[in-house]
Amino acid sequence: MSCKSLHLSLAAPVKKGGLTYLCSSSGGGDLPPAAATTDTVRPGLRAGDRLAGEGGAFLVRSAAWLPEGASASSRPLYLLEALGDMAPGDGLFEVVRTGYALAWITLSDKGSRGERVDESGPLVGKLVGEVLELNYVQGFVIPDETGQLKGLLADLALNQGFDLILTTGGTGVAPRDVSPEATLAVIEKRLPGYERAMTAASLAKTPHGAISRAVAGTLGNALIVNMPGSPKAVAECLEPLLPTFRHTLEKLQGDPSDCAALRDG
Repeated sequence: MSCKSLHLSLAAPVKKGGLTYLCSSSGGGDLPPAAATTDTVRPGLRAGDRLAGEGGAFLVRSAAWLPEGASASSRPLYLLEALGDMAPGDGLFEVVRTGYALAWITLSDKGSRGERVDESGPLVGKLVGEVLELNYVQGFVIPDETGQLKGLLADLALNQGFDLILTTGGTGVAPRDVSPEATLAVIEKRLPGYERAMTAASLAKTPHGAISRAVAGTLGNALIVNMPGSPKAVAECLEPLLPTFRHTLEKLQGDPSDCAALRDG
């Protein structure tokens, strides 16, 4: 549903799939090359938002701040992807959001060094996309480092505005298995029912499911769930959770309908 509109000025053409930045034209300092500018942009655009105008559309891929030091206030800076060939010029763009933005994070030292191709993260995107309308899917492969995961989870949930964040790997008892600790450090409300459902699904397949320490919870308006590392285990643990995602996100983000009325899909 449309929530607001922005008048944009695009400095240079952008091909379909190409990237540009959006920031306010007011303020000091140099703007990124070929940026799209507006005099009305404010904090609040989220990953997965679309800017739709007569000349085409952009997808918001990430949000940051353009620092100005002490000379002026910092400005929101958004990375945009052109959804079609975009010509330079001015135009009115409506901010539209339908569906949900999903981020998956794979914890893998080998994967982060390019020594292993990740299959679990893309599988998360595929399976979730079969039950939820997704407006944007972004994947990350990072080392098994507590600090890096904590920072990324907080950024994706609170700054980028992703709705659903699923991690894969790092849920066991090996020295480098740190996903549960990092997740517990940032979530606000824990969801033990999600954790029990995943454990039950794993135990139905193997007694080794008892070893998993996967954590689930919420941060801001985002739902965060730890998944095991293997594609097979990801599919098993996701199966009981997939039917709950829509209802959970609706309640988390303020759906006022009766909780007793379960919804299909």
